[in-house]
Amino acid sequence: MINVNDLKAGMTFILDGKLLKVLEISHHKPGKGNTVMRMKIRDVRTGSTVDTTMRPDEKVEKAHIDTKTVQYLYSQDETAVFMDLETYEQYEIPESTIELELKYILENMEVKIQFYGSEVIGVSLPTTVVLQVTETQPSIKGATVTGSGKPATMETGLVVSVPDFIEAGEYLEVNTAEGTYVKRASK
Repeated sequence: MINVNDLKAGMTFILDGKLLKVLEISHHKPGKGNTVMRMKIRDVRTGSTVDTTMRPDEKVEKAHIDTKTVQYLYSQDETAVFMDLETYEQYEIPESTIELELKYILENMEVKIQFYGSEVIGVSLPTTVVLQVTETQPSIKGATVTGSGKPATMETGLVVSVPDFIEAGEYLEVNTAEGTYVKRASK
């Protein structure tokens, strides 16, 4: 058991038989009354997201999550297929449960999948990934890094705000936690 006060974004816990993942969490001190924890949580099995509050001293059961390195093969019929590189066993995950993560994954890329017992529950991404810009506005002559930026569509469909000097065809390093441009990258 773990106190709600000790939960952090990314942690998974069990409450009322549901497997829940913390997306966002913060302390909130209302004008009157006790401190509460505001949380945005996602039901891992159904994919539904809900905002809730709990008392910091409440206890929840921490879920033990295992990970395994796999290779993303392809998507077919709204299912993403991954393969264990050691045993060649294949795992299928509904695209709806990893919709956000798929915006950062290319075919043949290695990622970690998460298990709760024998149940596949999701994908764990690396901190950054390298993606190619497929579409953006033309670069502006004399643009600097401190400019306001412009939207760029990456090869996976992800839209990232990039500096004005970035052009289509360039490879960029993208932060997977925030979906932000980090720097130019070489492929």
